[in-house]
Amino acid sequence: MQDATSFKEYKDQIDEALGNDFLRTAMDKFAIAYRTGRANAFASIDDKALIKEIADAKDCAAQNIDALYAQFKEEAEKKGAVVHLAKDAQEANEIIGRIALAEKCKTIVKSKSMTAEETLLNHHLEDLNLQVIETDLGEWIIQLRHEGPSHMVMPAIHLSRHQVSDLFTDVTGKKQDDDIQKLVKVARRELRQKFTEADMGISGGNFAIAKSGTVGIVTNEGNARLVTTLPRVHVALMGLDKLTPNLHDALRVLKALPRNATGQAITSYVTWVTGANECATAEDSTKKVHFVFLDNGRRALAKDPLFSQVLRCVRCGACANVCPVYRMVGGHKMGHIYIGAIGLILTYFFHGTDKAKNLVQNCINCGACKEICAGGIDLPGLIKEIHARIQDEEGHPLTSALLGKMMKNRKLFHKFLRIAKHAQKPVAGKDGFIRHLPMIFAPNHDFRALPTVAKVPFRDMWDKVKPAKVANPKHKVAIFSGCVQDFVYPEQSVATVESMRGKDIALEFPMDQSCCGLPLQMMGEKEACKDVAIQNMEAFENSDCEYILTMCASCASHLKHNYPKMLGHDPKYAIRVQEFADKVIDYSSFMNDVVGVSEDDFLDSKGKKVTYHAPCHLCRGLEVKDAPRELMVKAGLDYIECAEEEVCCGFGGTYSVKFPKVSAQLLAKKMNNIKETGADILLTDCPGCVMQLRGGAKKNGLNVEVHHISELISERRK
Repeated sequence: MQDATSFKEYKDQIDEALGNDFLRTAMDKFAIAYRTGRANAFASIDDKALIKEIADAKDCAAQNIDALYAQFKEEAEKKGAVVHLAKDAQEANEIIGRIALAEKCKTIVKSKSMTAEETLLNHHLEDLNLQVIETDLGEWIIQLRHEGPSHMVMPAIHLSRHQVSDLFTDVTGKKQDDDIQKLVKVARRELRQKFTEADMGISGGNFAIAKSGTVGIVTNEGNARLVTTLPRVHVALMGLDKLTPNLHDALRVLKALPRNATGQAITSYVTWVTGANECATAEDSTKKVHFVFLDNGRRALAKDPLFSQVLRCVRCGACANVCPVYRMVGGHKMGHIYIGAIGLILTYFFHGTDKAKNLVQNCINCGACKEICAGGIDLPGLIKEIHARIQDEEGHPLTSALLGKMMKNRKLFHKFLRIAKHAQKPVAGKDGFIRHLPMIFAPNHDFRALPTVAKVPFRDMWDKVKPAKVANPKHKVAIFSGCVQDFVYPEQSVATVESMRGKDIALEFPMDQSCCGLPLQMMGEKEACKDVAIQNMEAFENSDCEYILTMCASCASHLKHNYPKMLGHDPKYAIRVQEFADKVIDYSSFMNDVVGVSEDDFLDSKGKKVTYHAPCHLCRGLEVKDAPRELMVKAGLDYIECAEEEVCCGFGGTYSVKFPKVSAQLLAKKMNNIKETGADILLTDCPGCVMQLRGGAKKNGLNVEVHHISELISERRK
């Protein structure tokens, strides 16, 4: 795949991928089928508990990586294998090349190995005039096309059967049918002879069991079993992260791996290789077995307090399976060699800043990958950390640096928003939308209508809308409005106040609060984000509140989870920030679970037909799924479930500014799903989602109102 040399070139490549209708259709079908298959496969298993066990075991293995390697080497060499350790990709390739030449090998068959892709092993062996044949069907196809994999488990998922048929026609010299089963037979016929002729077989390894010196290989086609048994020389190449103490730990990963990768309860083949076994084609009737372990930065990662969790990855590819961006553009644009969210991270460590700097910006921060990761890795958080590191290394873009400086100064930031209220007048419509964007933003940013800044921010309304003091309040609440519900959609904050009337709730609004700082994190402005967090924490410390209520799911998730990560290591703030975070709660959870509103609180008349969009940072960031839906039903609303309700709407804050065409496509999918419900109103718990969805409905002439859930709850109160 061709790497972009600049961010602009990378965006052009992304836009080109968006024009591939087959790719997007194939990805759509797979993404929808995958979710169902995975849910069925995990139906009788507590997947969260299993993932926690895997994460703990992998962390323990990483902390003892050198001892496990030494134990594995001792046990494997007792059984006749030879064990090597390569410090980097070049050394690994050289070791395998020397083995091939020493054993007078000419033909090599390979089973699928992402570690071999990492080292570009095939190129090295071919430079030694060795013939290398990939035997996994998908890998063989992309080898013939001179491409890299577009998925870690399904490397040729981006290709149609017609493309494969044309390819096989060229390879065989005979016209081939595009029937999938017939194409598989062609591949089998072409490859079987290669197995019998090969001198060396190269495999990867999913597990390296230290206790017995055994390598475990997981496949669906059985090709790895042939690769490891028929040739007289077998080389297994794997990362040090595949070391595990015992068979029990390996089988625990195996319980999750196929379920997470392809929705299978168990994979078709699990091959275990221990020592040098019999081989009729070898001179002494004994196979030569070599296990090559690759460091390439893994031991350094194991010592990193933040990034060591990367070594939990089991290479299931699930982070790509659920990624809305991958679904749009495919793996060749969502990775360098490793694909998906984990690929954005590994590229930085294995292949360098130059290969990673564009990729790490292509994360919409929806959290779908983190929710499903078999190793429990905080993938979005690590991607943002790498983005910040790269900017520290190479310099911060002027736009994000200026935004950071402005947002660190609350008064300056709010003054800017107040000025924007007047500056927008030439382009502001009477319907609350900007009539047309300045030409600098057109045409790529014109896929949705954008709102105007409100005439009066919520903070200026507070004295008029705040409720009377409650003598003996049941709950003491401080409102965190965030910048959008303060300066753009103050009516959502007003509705929140109105929806709580008569519930004996004491409300206050600390005036020194500002933006939560999430946009700064998205742009890699880590230090400015930390400064904003401190300001907000201190703004609420003088408040006598039990809850910090925010109507923005993104704000809530950021305040609750990212603030402690940013400030928790500083003794000055550690206790204070955790006390702050523990008070944070979203609107739907507060009203449904804490206040406990019931059907008796709402009008008896039947409510309007509504559907719902679940904000990413609510359903995944906060793991709140039931509260908003229960709230709608209690309010007497006619709730109709929307297809892919928890899939990102494409906003992603600053993501939609950087990648407007991806954002537009995600929005279009969401608009189609909403239209199919026939609902009159779309509700959500995030002002950013309101901005994206309301703007999309306006631009596309979709006859549906878009509101924050608080607005309908307030409207339906008795």
